[in-house]
Order: sequence, then structure tokens, then C-alpha cells
Amino acid sequence: MNESLEGRRALVTGGGRGTGAAVVARLRAAGADVLATARTRPDHADGPFVAADVTAPGGVETVVREVRDRFGTLDILVHTVGGSSAPGGGFAALTDRHWQDELDLNLLAAVRLDRALLPDVAAGGAVVHVSSIQRRLPLFEATLGYAAAKAALTTYSKGLAKELAPRGVRVNVVSPGAIRTSAADALVARLAEADGVDERTAWDRLTAALGGIPLGRPTLPEEVAELVAFLVSDRAAAITGAEHTIDGGTVPTV
Repeated sequence: MNESLEGRRALVTGGGRGTGAAVVARLRAAGADVLATARTRPDHADGPFVAADVTAPGGVETVVREVRDRFGTLDILVHTVGGSSAPGGGFAALTDRHWQDELDLNLLAAVRLDRALLPDVAAGGAVVHVSSIQRRLPLFEATLGYAAAKAALTTYSKGLAKELAPRGVRVNVVSPGAIRTSAADALVARLAEADGVDERTAWDRLTAALGGIPLGRPTLPEEVAELVAFLVSDRAAAITGAEHTIDGGTVPTV
């Protein structure tokens, strides 16, 4: 089994920081030609990058044009873009605007890019959608909209896998638990402010609400990237339509 991605053309959304940036680095290390995209190009970005807001149709069109100009067609598509900016306060605090923002970021960005790019992907192509264990364990206080959108993304991914498998294109889902990224730190800061506690207490409450982490630590972005690199490689050539949890044991799957 060959773990090299030499010559493969890849797009990674949310590739400017955190898990997305780790995925970009790992795929490039395996030899792939990777185009990263995010709303803004980070100062430390190295390699091809397109700044676009994929939560809006215009941003998706920008990315699609860049992909076609640079690659023609893709071999690998990884959606890591996601997150939540909704306020705390439970379901009643979420307005229609909050719900739409969560859906645009965590579901529709992937749907729109898939619709534009996947019809041209040839046999041997691979897609990974990054979901979340919150699709099974939603946190009502601040991320209910996010959790619902990730649940929809996971269901959509399973249907997409069935449709594309006869063409030899594989679709899998990676569902992380708590990952120590800047986005997670921002969420913890919002929860700490809302509850009037320090950030350490807010982090402990967050992981406790998810059921704790038996391994005793959050997942690292690089560990998620390693799983993604495996799934898009020939080592996983018979794996499609599957959800892979990486959460330190928070959600028992055995």
C-alpha cells in the first residue's frame, strides 16, 4: 500500500489555520499539490492559497475558478471549514440569522463546492468531510445550530458516498471531538464570559458536557490531519461511506 500522494491535486477548505492548516501541511508532505482556501490568507501561509468566503455562493465561485485554472480537475477534496459564532443562552437565543450562518458554514459550503467540483473527479478520487462528535452529542448552551448542521453534513456525506462509489470516488467523514485550536479557544472564551468563570473552568465544563475525554487530553490538529491523509490515500482504497471518530474516547464506538 502506497501512502504517497505524489501528483495528486487537492483542495482543502478552512486551510488557513487549525485543523485545516494541519491537513494542508500533511498532504503536501505526502507529495500532493494542495490549494488551500479560507476567508483571509494568514501571514504564515506557504504555498498556493485563495482567499474566499465559501459561506457565500460568490466565494464558492471564486474557489471553483481557481481550482479549474490551476488544476483543471481535482483528485482530493477535503472540507475542514466549520465552526460556530452563535451566542450562548440555549435554543431560544438563536435567531434565524444565527441558524442560517451555522448552516452556510458547516453544511452548505461543502454542498456547493461538491456540486461544482465533484462531477469532474475521476475514479480514484477521494473526499473527506470534517464533521463533529457534536452531531451525536449536541451542546444546547452555545452550539446547537452547529451540531445540527454537522449532523446534516454527516447524513449528506453518506448519501453522496453511495452515489459516487460506482464511479470509483470515495467519500468519508471524520468526526473529531475536542481539538485544541484557536477556534476552540475562542468558543471557550465566549462560554467563560457568558458564565462568569475563568477559561480553564469553561474548558473543563465543555469537555465534561461532551462526556469527558478518557485519554485525558484534547486531540491535536496534526492527529486529525494524519487520519485524513490515510483516508485520501491508496491505503484506504476500500473505505467509503464511513464515519471515523477521533476524540480520545469521548464517544465509545466499540
